[in-house]
Amino acid sequence: MILEDHAGDVVGKARKGLGIAPAQVAKAIGMNDEQYSNFEEYGTYDELPDMPKVAELLQLNPDKLLTILSGWYPRAASLEANKTVRQITTNEGMEVHCYLVWDTASGEAGLFDTGWSAEPIVTLLNENNLTLKHLFITHTHHDHIAALTPLRKQFPDAALHSSSPNAPDDQRNKPGQVTELGSLQITARETPGHADDGVTYVIDNFPSFAPKVAIVGDAIFAGSMGGAPDHYQLAREKVQSEILSLSAETLLCPGHGPVTTVAEQNAVNPFF
Repeated sequence: MILEDHAGDVVGKARKGLGIAPAQVAKAIGMNDEQYSNFEEYGTYDELPDMPKVAELLQLNPDKLLTILSGWYPRAASLEANKTVRQITTNEGMEVHCYLVWDTASGEAGLFDTGWSAEPIVTLLNENNLTLKHLFITHTHHDHIAALTPLRKQFPDAALHSSSPNAPDDQRNKPGQVTELGSLQITARETPGHADDGVTYVIDNFPSFAPKVAIVGDAIFAGSMGGAPDHYQLAREKVQSEILSLSAETLLCPGHGPVTTVAEQNAVNPFF
């Protein structure tokens, strides 16, 4: 599984968030407009750009940006210890992950986003004899909720959790709200920025001292973050305060790209 963003994507997201013109960054890096456009779109370059200079211009960490440019990939993160957390990936022109989490003793399951298709979710529920009790939505961008309607029809008793302002009050997350899923505890942390209704769900109390899991949607990726051209500083602040403040071993499960940890992102993510 490749990273969601290459170094050019990182630079582009920062540039757009700060409202800086491409030509200004191109000049700082020492590229012409075509070279810079290719760098943002594909991450390619003929000569190594002046990354410390562009990092200064775009308020990114220069050492971390060079780390991403050099081909960093998550090393420490794995869901292996969390045996009741499954990443489900579907693709309709773009890959997106949703996550099924369950409590072994009760057989109660919670689904975090839906991805493009209900079929692999239903299959996994049936294979493990699980009852879907909760549907948690990280944000309402279409790729994350494309299968919501068929799932709601098939599992009408599953409680829906969302921070959408359009959600009925009994379905809307409250700050710090804790939901129990068998012995598991799921805490909602508001992380708007990429999406106005963005929320991260932190899952704790796994058996055998398995690490916490944070389902982050598109708030943060391994080595990057979700694009937030309209609310860029808010997005960065919320990721810093609500996600990267979690314990170092916490697994970060994004909507795109590989799983990572809080420790890894504090060490390598150029935005923080």
